Amino acid sequence: MTSVLAPYLLPDGFGRPALAALLREGSVVTEAGRLAVQKGSARRTRRRTPYAARGVIRAAEPVLLVPGFLAGDWTLLEMAAGLRQRGFRTYRSHIRANVSCTLKAAALVESQLERIADRRGSRVQIVGHSLGGMIARGIAVRRPDLVSGIVTMGSPMLAPAAHHRLLTGSVTVLNRLSAVGLAGFMSAECVSGPCAETSFHEVREPLPEGVAMTNIYSRRDGIVDWKACIDPQGVAIQVRASHIGMALDPRVVLVVGDALARHTAGVATLSAVESA
Repeated sequence: MTSVLAPYLLPDGFGRPALAALLREGSVVTEAGRLAVQKGSARRTRRRTPYAARGVIRAAEPVLLVPGFLAGDWTLLEMAAGLRQRGFRTYRSHIRANVSCTLKAAALVESQLERIADRRGSRVQIVGHSLGGMIARGIAVRRPDLVSGIVTMGSPMLAPAAHHRLLTGSVTVLNRLSAVGLAGFMSAECVSGPCAETSFHEVREPLPEGVAMTNIYSRRDGIVDWKACIDPQGVAIQVRASHIGMALDPRVVLVVGDALARHTAGVATLSAVESA
């Protein structure tokens, strides 16, 4: 299947993961098992804890979670649950399936941010998985009045096309569905026309002052080139997880929560951190 992705989406220095890399995504089974164990332990601890002592201190800033390509809010339910246990007030993006034009998805997320900011009287932090992180990065450039910080997970911001060829095939299928008149699917313009160019350049613009960013990546990522996930303006944190597993591995949830807390505390610079 021929790709219609614009060449500039894959700059020199970045590549597509090989088939062998995709096999590493099988570790999502282990990551799901780790989640099940953690949830069981949390339930037992909660039952042993007196009701009056179960409360947590609410974080000042709300958190919006944005799913990746082909995914919906349901893929970040466990991430949201883990963050709520730490006192973060989480919100959904209302993206059922991230398969439409990126700019349209960004407009939907931006509208949700406006509602949350108005309701809570504060700026919002965004946690974005894969494409969701790229959407968050672009919105942060345009709307620093709404966004105080972003955490990206496996988001190839420096090279959006640095992903496995199977994913490129999915993009081509969506383009063809759009071409025959089916609404709600990503068109060729979104990956090779003005829409793609706008998104690509926006995500590479300097972040406004006062907007913090943490980039979580994994060298075990079998879907995207991990090097494309490290933005020079962000704090890079390596985790040991699959691309899909980043959304549910309790260890990654812990790293995300720590990053959000640092953003709130105003810690803007850290050296690259290795997570167990």
